[in-house]
Amino acid sequence: MIELKKVTKLYELGGEKIYALDNVSITIGDGDFLAVMGPSGSGKSTLANIIGGLDTPDSGQVLVDNRNIATMRDKDLSKYRNEKVGFIFQSFNLQPTLTAVENVTVPLLFAGVPAGQRKKRAIQCLKAVGLENRLNHKPGQLSGGQRQRVCIARALVNQPAIIIADEPTGNLDSKKGSEIVSLLESLNRQEKITLVVITHDKTVASEARKVLTMKDGRLA
Repeated sequence: MIELKKVTKLYELGGEKIYALDNVSITIGDGDFLAVMGPSGSGKSTLANIIGGLDTPDSGQVLVDNRNIATMRDKDLSKYRNEKVGFIFQSFNLQPTLTAVENVTVPLLFAGVPAGQRKKRAIQCLKAVGLENRLNHKPGQLSGGQRQRVCIARALVNQPAIIIADEPTGNLDSKKGSEIVSLLESLNRQEKITLVVITHDKTVASEARKVLTMKDGRLA
């Protein structure tokens, strides 16, 4: 279970204080599919980054399985990200010189998984997202939808309990976006992975079991 208790994140820009998150409290159950909506600058991505351990709040608690990740040391936070969370980004963040298999193995390198196991697990994850015929293709040889599937495979390879997807369909047309959403929904349902999706797209949000709307750092 994920619990945010009175979480605040403050930035100062040009001498002005801006609340990316303002006293936010939410609970996300194990296996939930949560969509977070809101305009640009509403705090959606900050919320995702804090749950994923990419950022820390200025105040409040972020409890994941009753551990407060907001107070973790950098080393422990890195371990949490690597073992507990899979990330899917709008911009893909794939290494252009690496094949699909090699891109998917990157998180396993940091986890210290032996080379033979890394390739085997990467291939299994790419097959799971329907890319068994694109294992040795580099990102430049793949369509946008295929690149996003590589990102999903990379997010799955460490068998995370939580997947955070920040605008996963933002760079895709409606057909490919729909395919990606269906794939994420299937993974959530079959693998019981907790799925948090940041999106502007009402079609994406309609697939979630819970929807939160944010405005000016608060839940609207």
